Amino acid sequence: MGVEPSRYTTNGQRGSLGHVVSRLVGSKMSPAPQQPAMGFFTDTSLCIGCKACEVACKQWNQLPANEPGWTGASYDNTGQLSATTWRHVLFIEQIGRRDNGQDGQHGLRSDMQAHISQAKSEGVIPFMPPGTALPFFNTDRWLMQSDVCKHCANAPCQEACPTGAIIRTEFDTVYVQQDICNGCGYCVVACPFGVIARDEQGTHTARKCTLCYDRMKDGIEPACAKACPTDSIQFGEVEQLKAHARERLGILHERGVQEARLYGVDDDILEGGLNSSFLLLDEPEVYNLPENPQRPSNNVVPASLWTIVAATILGLFGIIFFRE
Repeated sequence: MGVEPSRYTTNGQRGSLGHVVSRLVGSKMSPAPQQPAMGFFTDTSLCIGCKACEVACKQWNQLPANEPGWTGASYDNTGQLSATTWRHVLFIEQIGRRDNGQDGQHGLRSDMQAHISQAKSEGVIPFMPPGTALPFFNTDRWLMQSDVCKHCANAPCQEACPTGAIIRTEFDTVYVQQDICNGCGYCVVACPFGVIARDEQGTHTARKCTLCYDRMKDGIEPACAKACPTDSIQFGEVEQLKAHARERLGILHERGVQEARLYGVDDDILEGGLNSSFLLLDEPEVYNLPENPQRPSNNVVPASLWTIVAATILGLFGIIFFRE
């Protein structure tokens, strides 16, 4: 497994060495435009939490198993993405949550509760209109999300990498070249999603989802999408997936699931969007996703200016106090 990308260009040069040199001199690498951008669309409304994607990812990429950790607060025994867990099914148990009437049906709910109370006082079984029992009285629910690398269009991890180990393949996916990575960890702190991590027990290099680059080169969909029994994980061209995501969102809204929303479909996230987008059933923060992730590179110029200002002020004080 783990086929290295070979079809990318750097100022007309091929291969890893040309890419490293280009990064050192400050030029940018551009992926060879031979394939459309590929990515994932994860529909959390279809996820059943079976973890088949986790197992398939580990089996195909030969990742070691992790000791399950039971927190006592959730059935999620994986915890988070890591250097050896590239797919993670997040369990969000919303038990005993309160409905504050934010769905616009608070008055109707109160009328229904009054109707049931009156029927019980009269000793009869209250009549319930079809489809009203669950949304009106049972507010407990489990949210599932199969989390993965977002393969950002403007990846902060790639911007932070000092050796050029992180590149974009011809499929516009973000790939870490293990033979070039020096394990500095700059990409780890740069990722706003907490995806990439350093393998402290094995290679000591940064590792994350490769979007099954070796399978894509042979025209095979990634292992996690292949194993998903409900098609919650869908793989394909990014633009087609985004169109499907908007269509799916419209269907859910028509069915009354007004809290459904899309994440990563629009290009406003990280100034270019994500190649791995999601359909969520609650706020992004509930799924441990930042609503407005930041690119650390945007802070370079302001931080540099403040450094210059501070150095200038210190120099002036030094001249004033030590001029004699």
